[in-house]
Amino acid sequence: MDQPDFKRQLAERLATDFGRRDFLRVMQAGALSAATAAAGGAALLGPNVAAAAEPKRGGTLKWGQVVPPDTLDPHFTGSLAAIKIHNNIYNGLLKVAYDGKKVTFVPDLAASWEMTDDKTHVFKLRPDVKFHDGDACDAAAVKWSIERVKDPKTGSPHAWMVASLEGIDIIDPLTIRVRYNKPFAFFPVAMNGATGRAGTIVSRRAVEKFGKDFGRNPVGTGPFKFVQWRENEMIELQRNPDYFEKGLPYLDKINIQLIKEPTSAVAALISGQIDALDACPFQFMSQLRANKNLQVFGEVEGNYAFLGMNTKRAPFDDPNLRLAVAYAIDRDVLVKQGYFGDAIAAYSMVSPPMSNFYDPAIAKSGRGQFFDLKKAQAYRAKAKDQGEVAPVYLASEAFTSNGGSGSRNAQLIIPMLAKIGIKAKLELMDPAVLNKRTNAGDYDFYDAAWEADLDPDETIRPEWLSGMPWNRVGYANPAFDALILQASQIVDVAARKKLYEQAEDIMLMQDAPMAVLAHTKVYKIFNKRVDGFKYVPVNLMNMHTVSLKA
Repeated sequence: MDQPDFKRQLAERLATDFGRRDFLRVMQAGALSAATAAAGGAALLGPNVAAAAEPKRGGTLKWGQVVPPDTLDPHFTGSLAAIKIHNNIYNGLLKVAYDGKKVTFVPDLAASWEMTDDKTHVFKLRPDVKFHDGDACDAAAVKWSIERVKDPKTGSPHAWMVASLEGIDIIDPLTIRVRYNKPFAFFPVAMNGATGRAGTIVSRRAVEKFGKDFGRNPVGTGPFKFVQWRENEMIELQRNPDYFEKGLPYLDKINIQLIKEPTSAVAALISGQIDALDACPFQFMSQLRANKNLQVFGEVEGNYAFLGMNTKRAPFDDPNLRLAVAYAIDRDVLVKQGYFGDAIAAYSMVSPPMSNFYDPAIAKSGRGQFFDLKKAQAYRAKAKDQGEVAPVYLASEAFTSNGGSGSRNAQLIIPMLAKIGIKAKLELMDPAVLNKRTNAGDYDFYDAAWEADLDPDETIRPEWLSGMPWNRVGYANPAFDALILQASQIVDVAARKKLYEQAEDIMLMQDAPMAVLAHTKVYKIFNKRVDGFKYVPVNLMNMHTVSLKA
């Protein structure tokens, strides 16, 4: 088929199926859209409106961060705590944009993005962009960075995003052609420089120089350069004077203070010792919203908290026992007491902000997981072990970025499980130890959350598909896998939605490797002297446009 015929047929198909003029907009249609345009106690849109006066230049912003990052190598991090920082150091081929109503994906390092067919993407790069070490960010650099993620020798947990990448062609020094061997609906998310990570572009020279220590010596093209990381104390960034977005950034420096104790971080924010807080335990939010010196941004974002059960060993190798757990949990109690009202009950992994995929009537549909003590008792009666079951419940002893999982949820859930003869024992531990235990499969069940998801493929595939790196519970079902993979290869939103619902029904209502708990609100809090923060509902702390008032 020649190109004119292909383009004509593609345009006709898109107009018929989606009412869109181009494929790029179809890909964007699956993106996260905001549930509301305002957060409780603070207007989201106000700071996003361009100020009439030129923002003040200079100054150091002090940003408090309670959850420490794991690494500042974007191709390895699984931590939102890290992404918040490295999105100020790096750029992607694309970036996440938000207009107050909907998230879309727009060019970033790319000056333009075109699809010549449903598997081929052509990017024209911005000219004269340089890494912080002075090297050119050209077609060769972008090709190397993406191929680094795909290379099995690298061992990146994000390699699944480029698993079906067939090749990258350098057309000229500023143009690349990215070829997949099948349509990949998740592509725009994968190539954004924030939550995507596969499309976050790193300096080859720096990676080769620092090797495994690159995560402590990050080099990107972003508005701020990395200066230093003092363990458990602070991370310092400074203004990139050669940043490609004209006039940006405004700040001279960012001092990210790593404050392990949440109460200390909240006190520092209220007293003015720090200018911003990237996350906060929900029990403090009513106090912060009422403080006239602070501004609060946030709403329910693309996330879900869950209770993961180890399917590879007793007692949770029994699906009947897992289903009993799922139906024994009263999510409304968790929302009120665990999340202080700053969450909604979750029935499936797909969250409300993913408006093209979320069913607003799911609570009345009978789909997904929900509290039903009679059902829980019935499944418990079918379990192969009718004696006393006493699994160990692992929970973090420290604040985690989702704010409500951990010991508070555990203390609410354990009495619920006791009603069906499951006498769980709580074991609190440092988050790093908990991750090590769950990665090794050395646990019965644990709670956690996945956050900042932009698409159902991101919400489901890396965590629950057979053999994926974050499938810590060992879940495996070929029928589920087939539906998820099929959904990833089509762009028709309605068809994808049906496939995800079928997959979720298998996973949640038949196998139950986890109990889904809640979709939580995600907050960013700033002193009112901070101006120009642009809220993006994927748990980001972008300082690109931020300035400090006199």
